Amino acid sequence: MNHYPLRSVSLPDATRREYDAWLDQIDRALAQPDCDRNELCRRVLTEIYYPQLVDRDPSELAPATRIALLQMDPRNITLEPEYYHELDTERYAQVKPLIWLWEMFDKSPLGENIQLGVRFRRLLARRIFKRCGRNFKAFHFVKLSFGYNLEVGDDVVIHRHVLLDDRGGIRIGHGASVSDFANIYSHTHDIDDPKLVATPQTVLEDGVRITYHATVLAGVTVTRNSMVGAMALATRDTEESTVHVGIPAKPVKRKPGTPRRPAPPDPLADRDDA
Repeated sequence: MNHYPLRSVSLPDATRREYDAWLDQIDRALAQPDCDRNELCRRVLTEIYYPQLVDRDPSELAPATRIALLQMDPRNITLEPEYYHELDTERYAQVKPLIWLWEMFDKSPLGENIQLGVRFRRLLARRIFKRCGRNFKAFHFVKLSFGYNLEVGDDVVIHRHVLLDDRGGIRIGHGASVSDFANIYSHTHDIDDPKLVATPQTVLEDGVRITYHATVLAGVTVTRNSMVGAMALATRDTEESTVHVGIPAKPVKRKPGTPRRPAPPDPLADRDDA
């Protein structure tokens, strides 16, 4: 195999300045103790989706347009976790506007922009998660549940269309990665009565790799440096530094422990760590 570190991709200076100024504006607003996160979300999403309607009187608009504008404000929508019995409503009220802002950003023309999107989601993750380490990278269409039950270490990568169901809590260690279309769960239902719910914490330890379309069930610990292979279903704790494949996932081989090269500069790292 060839060694392929990430390339550095440049942007026009004027574009970078625009991105920096916009992200800094949002970051500074969120840093204010009296920040109304619902109103911030409403304003930002309206500017993204309907900039021509920012100052219009809603009563002058068509009914469907008024309904569309209502979706910009998280106070006008409900999300699935709000129906869960054990939700901490006070904690969720703080993160819901940011989760809605994250999700709607991803659905907008801005969402597929890697450089802007990674920085935008990182900015929000630091205020949604219980803990968010350095250089966190989330690509588009990552789906969160409670959000506030996520603990993420340094240099964690979450790829496209990943579900992080942190209903019971998910802890992700340093240097872990979760590949496209993977699902990480932390709740499960009784086989007879689906209203009986268990919410054990799920743990991905340091250096773990969850690969394409794999699923990790609630309460599983994926141990240090182990891998869950493509399409695999992890139903129990893995063995350290071992590859697990199949349904249910079983250990098939030890990782060789090839000496790692020094990490090259990450073009999408935090500015202070780049």
